[in-house]
Amino acid sequence: MGVRIATQSLERMKRKVRKLTRRSQGESWQEVCGKLRRAIVGWVNYYALADGRNHMQQLDEWLRRRMRQLVWKQWKTPKNRYTQLRRRGVSEFWSIRAGGTSKGIWRLSASPPLHAALNNGYLAKAGLVSFLEQYELRRT
Repeated sequence: MGVRIATQSLERMKRKVRKLTRRSQGESWQEVCGKLRRAIVGWVNYYALADGRNHMQQLDEWLRRRMRQLVWKQWKTPKNRYTQLRRRGVSEFWSIRAGGTSKGIWRLSASPPLHAALNNGYLAKAGLVSFLEQYELRRT
């Protein structure tokens, strides 16, 4: 039985990820993913001996939503959002509805059209590192 990860540590990691993924800093996807990789690998290596699989999974879900939010913000205009969603295989009906909505970006980051366009496989291919994968690599 290992040590449990403290809630304060999880919140500190979330604050660090928020700082690295600010929507107004104008960095490319590769720059953001590079910074995140260093932070995530270091944090997971520090807590690798703890029993934290569920925490890592929750952090992964939150991080992917945060990155979808960042991408949605970068797409800026309804026309560009519609175009990007269509390019990624979302139907015309849902692309129009999601692209032209007035809902906030955090709310839209959990929407089915955005999940279909920026699914977990797409985010991984684009260079986003996973808390859980790093944890599993370190634990085995």
